[in-house]
Amino acid sequence: MNRKHKLLIMKIASLFSVVRGYNIPIIILAQYLSAVFILAPEKRALDILLDFNLFILVFASSLTIASGYIINNFYDSQKDLINRPNKSMLDRLVSQKTKLSVYFTLNFIVALMALFVSWRVFLFFSGYIFFIWFYSHKIKKYPLIGNLTAALLAVLPFFAILLYFYTRIPFEDIDNYKRQLGVIFSHATFLFILLLIREMIKDLENLKGDLANGYKTIPIVYGEMISKQIITTLTVLIIIPVYVLIEISDVGFMDIYFYSCLIILIFFLLYLWKANRKGQFLFLHNVLKFLIVAGVFCIVLIDPTVLWHGKRMLLTI
Repeated sequence: MNRKHKLLIMKIASLFSVVRGYNIPIIILAQYLSAVFILAPEKRALDILLDFNLFILVFASSLTIASGYIINNFYDSQKDLINRPNKSMLDRLVSQKTKLSVYFTLNFIVALMALFVSWRVFLFFSGYIFFIWFYSHKIKKYPLIGNLTAALLAVLPFFAILLYFYTRIPFEDIDNYKRQLGVIFSHATFLFILLLIREMIKDLENLKGDLANGYKTIPIVYGEMISKQIITTLTVLIIIPVYVLIEISDVGFMDIYFYSCLIILIFFLLYLWKANRKGQFLFLHNVLKFLIVAGVFCIVLIDPTVLWHGKRMLLTI
């Protein structure tokens, strides 16, 4: 390859890094598995997989998240030079102007796709895009509210799919779905708390860059000790949705995942209170990422027969 082709490949790799391209397939898989096993288990799986409007919702939310990574990278470029110097060098192969062009293009595509489904979906994604920008531009610089907003924005695409299925149910029949809604919100609460803990660990990990760029995160404003105390409290609170899912709801063999999570989180807390260096907080961050990604694949444990009776399950779920 000549120099021009090598530079093009490097820029593509850079843009892939900026949009966290490795996360997009996981996001798509998570939404479809959630739809089949959690959000609409009474529906036939094949109907869900072939639902074109649902495909538009999933694809639009994935593009919105990708554009969110771009605008987040745009505002964090100086901070990342300190916190993630190697990744930052790769990301900077694409100019800020190009990043913004891709950002607006993706959002325009999302708006068109949302309009295709309905005006309500268009309003949802318009608001979602705006709040991602507002979070990246302003909110993330402030303690606690920035962490809460980041976790909420990560969970919102699943509520879009929930609304897609449940707005079709007549109001008088909603009582018949109370138990199922309880399961859904317990899953959402578990994921929200796990994401919130991850965001707070990131604040400890990125302390130097945040401090140098005027961010007012919890470790900067209140200290590392307070931050660890809040993380510990949140980790203990995660027992509540886990208890509801294991003891009250029916999650099949996914209870193995939740028990494993509790065991791992015990060791997570023990290591947290010993951690005082960036590398140690990065390890804790990766542990939480592993739990989140593992949770996506473990959704099939709700009804694992899909693994060996895939065709029959597709036709009968």
